[in-house]
Amino acid sequence: MSEKQQRLVYSIIEFLNQSIEDGAVKADDQESLEVAIQCIGEAFNVDPSNQEQADRLSVKPATLQNIFDVFMKTRAKVAPSASTSTGASSSKPKDASEDEKAQAEKHKATGNSQMSAKKFDDAIQSYNQAVTLDPSNPVYYSNRAAAHSSKGDHLAAVGDAEKAISVDPKFVKAYHRLGHAQYSLGDFEAAASAFERGLKLDSTNAGLKSGLQNAQARIDHVGGASSPPETTTPAQRAVPGAAGSGLGGMADMFRGMGGGAGGMPDLASMMNNPQMMAMAQQLAANGGLANLMQNPAVANMMSRVQSGDMPSMAELMSDPTLREMASQFGATGAP
Repeated sequence: MSEKQQRLVYSIIEFLNQSIEDGAVKADDQESLEVAIQCIGEAFNVDPSNQEQADRLSVKPATLQNIFDVFMKTRAKVAPSASTSTGASSSKPKDASEDEKAQAEKHKATGNSQMSAKKFDDAIQSYNQAVTLDPSNPVYYSNRAAAHSSKGDHLAAVGDAEKAISVDPKFVKAYHRLGHAQYSLGDFEAAASAFERGLKLDSTNAGLKSGLQNAQARIDHVGGASSPPETTTPAQRAVPGAAGSGLGGMADMFRGMGGGAGGMPDLASMMNNPQMMAMAQQLAANGGLANLMQNPAVANMMSRVQSGDMPSMAELMSDPTLREMASQFGATGAP
């Protein structure tokens, strides 16, 4: 038994004895209270009649009553401001100054450049600095989610995408990031839910529509199972719609990518071109398409596309692997 506990018990017994003496307790209850005081003292080895214990355990001139009164008065003064402060901080991140916002934008720009250079860990650090300076901007969390997905850390991407949504529930791109990460984890139902939530905000978003179609197709195919089928490679599992090494999988992969942005060709139209389909069939026949889908550069490109980060043609052609892929499909004029 610690002395601190005994001091508390001594103060309680002292308070109860004082209540009996003051008549605060009815006469009919006094005997019962006295028995209770005796039991409490014995349980904690405290004897108020022992002078040595009284000198050691007493908190006089303070009493339990006035200690409690001070606590209640202090709490009454502190509690309102504390609750107000807590409520404000939990509902809204701190407001960044104009200088902090400018510095955060510089870190974001650096992170974007590092993403283009495939320096994903460096990009994450840059986005970390942006978030620290301005935690109220959902773009920084969303971009960091894309960086996590690009390096295969889809769980971290889910966390950042959800954080972006909590900061700004109307930030549509975050729902695409979330759906892509959930899809890559094999949780197709969660992915479909994320895409649907985004479409409620932007019903015309092609990326969200494509993501939802792919997720629903996988739910229908595997009966809602939460793991990718064994026939897909890790690279294919990282890209919604890229499952399978046949032409259907390749067409699904290109479908919904659109065209024209950043110098990109209309890939969906390309897949409807008979000559292009003949080339693709030849590539599939000799096993080249399966190998292509296992290429990390291709998987990364498609992951970025599905995340809404459309690479430019110049960026694609700077990658030897992707340049070779383009040449196989008859693309010319690479810088």
